[in-house]
Amino acid sequence: MAAATPFDPYSQSFTLQASDGTTFNVSIPDLDDFVYYNNQICINYGAQTGASITLLIVLLLLTKPDKRASPIFIVNVSSLALNIIRTVLLCLYFTGPFTETYAVFSGDYSRVDTGDYAKSVTGTVFTLLVLICVEISLCLQTRVVCVTIRQLYRRTIFAASVVIALLAIAFRLALCIENSIYIMQAKVEGPLHQLVSATNITETISICWFSAIFVTKLAFALNERRKLGLVQFGPMQIIFIMGCQTLIVPALFSTVQYAVSTPSLYSNALTCVAIFLPLSSLWASASLDSRFQASKEQHYGNKMIPSYVSASTGRPDGRTTNGPLSPTNTENTGASGSGAHSPHNIGQRQALGDLEAQGMIETGNVGSQ
Repeated sequence: MAAATPFDPYSQSFTLQASDGTTFNVSIPDLDDFVYYNNQICINYGAQTGASITLLIVLLLLTKPDKRASPIFIVNVSSLALNIIRTVLLCLYFTGPFTETYAVFSGDYSRVDTGDYAKSVTGTVFTLLVLICVEISLCLQTRVVCVTIRQLYRRTIFAASVVIALLAIAFRLALCIENSIYIMQAKVEGPLHQLVSATNITETISICWFSAIFVTKLAFALNERRKLGLVQFGPMQIIFIMGCQTLIVPALFSTVQYAVSTPSLYSNALTCVAIFLPLSSLWASASLDSRFQASKEQHYGNKMIPSYVSASTGRPDGRTTNGPLSPTNTENTGASGSGAHSPHNIGQRQALGDLEAQGMIETGNVGSQ
C-alpha cells in the first residue's frame, strides 16, 4: 500500500461563491501573496509621502521670502506637493474597494463607486504632473552646470536634454491615457505591459542622461580646481555633487526594478529626484551664506590693521615668500593678480549670476562687500 502524501496546511485552498452563484477556489499561497504585495506597496508609498512632506516643510522654512518667486523654487515646491498628492492617492487605491479580497479574486468591482474610480484616474494624472515638474527642474539645473562651457556645446546639450525630457513625458502621457481607460473599464489585465516597459525605459534614459551630464561636468570642475590649487568647494561644486547624488540613486532604482520583484520600485525614482533636487539649492545657499559671513568678518578684521601693513601678508611691503602671483595670494586678495580676470573666475561669476537669477542662491550681498 502506497504511503499517503503528507498534508500541507499552508497550501490548502478554500471556496468562495460569486454573486451569480458560481464558485471558485482561492489558495492560501495566493492570498498570502496578495496580502504581502499590498503591505509592501503601502509601506513604500507611505515612506515616500513622509519624506516628501518633511522636505517640503524644510524647503518652505529655509527659503528666503524674496526667493520664493524664482522658477527653480516654484518647480521644486510643485513637484514635492504633487508627489505628496500622488502617493496619498496611490495609498488610497491599495486600501480601497479595488483591493478588497473578494473583488480581487472574483473580478467583481460592482461595489466600487464613482469616487474610487476618480481617485485612481487622478493618481495616474498626478504621476504625469510630477514627471513634468522633475524634467523641468532637471533642464534648469543642466543649464546652470553647463553655463561655463562653449556656447555651441551648451546649446547642443540643452537641446538634447529637452528632446529626451519631452520623449519621456510623451510616453508617460500615453500610459496615463491608456491606464485611465483601463481603470474606467475595470480591466485587470491587458496589453499595457509593453507601454509600461517603454515608459520606464524612456524615463530611465532621461535620468541616466542628466546623470551623465552632471558627473562629467563634476569631473572637469574637480580637475580644474585641482590644477588651480583650490580646495574649498563653492556653490557650483555643490550643485555638481548633489546632481550626482540626485541622479545616480534614482537611476539605480530605474535599472534595479528589472532584476528584483519588489512592487513599484520605480516609483522611488521620481520621489528621489523630487526630494534631492531642492537639497542642492539649500546646500548651495547655506555654503554661500557661510562664505559671505567669513568674508564679512575678515573685512571688518582688516579695518583694524594699520594702513601701512598688508592685510593679507602682515608685512609693510605686502610681499610673501610665495610670490605675488601665487594661488595663495590671489585667493586671499580676491582682486589682485592675473587670476582676478581669468576665464575661470569669469565663468564662475557667470555661473553664480545664473544661479541667483533662478533663485538657487543669493549673491547680491557677497558682491556688495
